[in-house]
Amino acid sequence: MIRAELTKLLRNRRTWGTIAIINALPTLVAVLLAITDLGPRPGTGPAFLAAVLTDGTLFPLAALAMVLPLFLPIAVALTAGEAIAGEAQQGTLRYLLVRPVGRTRLLVAKLVAVMAFVVVTVLVVAVVAYVVGVALLGDQTVTVTGPTTSVSGTPMSTPELVGRTALAFGYAMLCMLGVAAVALFLSTLARTPLGAAMGAMTLLVASTLLLTLDAAQALHPYLLTRHWLAFVDLFRDPIRWDDVVRGVLVQGAYVVVFLGAAWASFTTKDITD
Repeated sequence: MIRAELTKLLRNRRTWGTIAIINALPTLVAVLLAITDLGPRPGTGPAFLAAVLTDGTLFPLAALAMVLPLFLPIAVALTAGEAIAGEAQQGTLRYLLVRPVGRTRLLVAKLVAVMAFVVVTVLVVAVVAYVVGVALLGDQTVTVTGPTTSVSGTPMSTPELVGRTALAFGYAMLCMLGVAAVALFLSTLARTPLGAAMGAMTLLVASTLLLTLDAAQALHPYLLTRHWLAFVDLFRDPIRWDDVVRGVLVQGAYVVVFLGAAWASFTTKDITD
């Protein structure tokens, strides 16, 4: 079942079309940085920000910051929203469950496929941003300006930079797992994939808007999008783990609650409806 879902995902042209669209923004930004003076000049502005936007080997971090707040979660919501509701809309859900396949197993297969989409998309973003960044901005890891500096301004070795970058992309994947859990739950309730995706995106928009309201400060620590950009703290010296740990706990809570709700909803769902 899992293999079938993964094969369907990877053979779907829409999957690769979505990934291409997500990569379009970072690529466009890299082109603009290469042909204009939009980027910070050497020696000006925060050292790490200047390095990320001018050193091609670090451009994947800039690409992650661009796609994480909007483009990537929308793509995940659409993909996860289609998981169950799409099968129901096409009339194939009841035939899938006629097979000797449990509902829990089917739900797990759908979740694995959605997370495979997240992993593939994030990895493609990283690889494309690296290739485009090096090609357009150059590889400045060995220059007269010295090693790459952290957000705090202290130097970072190459192994340290690689390790922190891997943690940052892993953290982003966990954040998207929270979105996937919400959309998958809604997919077990909605009659159409669009309805499930729109429900998940409504939650994301509401979370983002509430973060701008002082009156909602009591809710801020628990909002889904609150800690998404906390991966920046991984590039401080020393690393500030507070927001990163809070982000992991919040995303973990959303995953547990909404995946549990999705399981409860799907295992009791009347597929003849």
